[in-house]
Amino acid sequence: MANTSQPVTIGADQLTDMIAATFVAAGASDQEGQAIGENLVEANLSGHDSHGVVRVPRYLRDQQRGHMKFGQTVETVIDGGAFALLDGQFGFGQVVGRQAMDIGLQKATEHGVGLVALRHAGHLGRIGAWAERACDAGIVSIHFVNVARSMLVAPFGASQRRMSTAPVTIGVVNPDGDHFILDFATSRIAEGKALIALKGGPKPPEGSLVNDQGQYTADPHALYGDVAAGEVPNPRSGSGALVAMGDHKGSGLAIACELLAGALTGSGASGPGEGPYNGMLSIYVNPAAIDDGHDFGPAVADYIDFVRSANPVAGVSDVKIPGDPERIARLERTKNGIPLPVATWQSLCDAATEFGVAEIPDL
Repeated sequence: MANTSQPVTIGADQLTDMIAATFVAAGASDQEGQAIGENLVEANLSGHDSHGVVRVPRYLRDQQRGHMKFGQTVETVIDGGAFALLDGQFGFGQVVGRQAMDIGLQKATEHGVGLVALRHAGHLGRIGAWAERACDAGIVSIHFVNVARSMLVAPFGASQRRMSTAPVTIGVVNPDGDHFILDFATSRIAEGKALIALKGGPKPPEGSLVNDQGQYTADPHALYGDVAAGEVPNPRSGSGALVAMGDHKGSGLAIACELLAGALTGSGASGPGEGPYNGMLSIYVNPAAIDDGHDFGPAVADYIDFVRSANPVAGVSDVKIPGDPERIARLERTKNGIPLPVATWQSLCDAATEFGVAEIPDL
């Protein structure tokens, strides 16, 4: 195991195998363990460490507490042809999220458009991964997400928590090039980025959090409080909050996510309580169904090229579109390995050891 302050670097396949083995040892099926491992490592490969393997101890803790359950499938509550209401039955998001997406893609293929309301899902991971998958299938998608029982974010002008990080994701397929993948939390930073900072990773931007005195800060302890050695950090333990992005605009968008993904789906808007879970309202559109000859594909490709052709400001090498940073990170990390803070790596080793995983990479 690592005994240095320098980040540990590990290959994606090695890391996936280790994570999958840990979840299988904890009670997942081989297929489910593999799905969880692949999804979390894909987030790290894409440069989103906040949604990657740093979450393994929390997933295991939530499963042991009964907040997330192995072996679940989505239940169809309502099937209205082009729309469906699904219940994830608190299954792991890597499994029930994929099932919900399969239903949405099928409906968009059949009807031209599909709306899927998913409630009571375990953590769905990086939502951009679902939009990428839809684009690869030739389908445009829009996703509004909330986290019930996960008050982490203060509304604009407040120092108390009232909202979840409430992600919004839009994926527009580009048949002739790189897809447009807009994926962001409506908090200034995702909760996982504060967790990474707490574990020795990069410090978040100043003003990303607010303490209980109403002062903006970059200290992740505002969210987690004091964390004892060996304790899994709990973002509900701090007396402060994350800050909404974009002042009143981002705050309003976060409230919209709570209402659309929480209230409309029946999953519930964010509020007090233990055992957080996701709600997601997804819209899937088949471009071929509404292209009357106006050449959707070339129009997307031409506009993306036009945006990228803009002159960059000083200090910026080139203009990028949403989705480019993830593509660049995947190329670099696939080649050179995934860097992990020592504390994150140690937590993965501890989890694997706890569940009796025999083979842990010696890095």
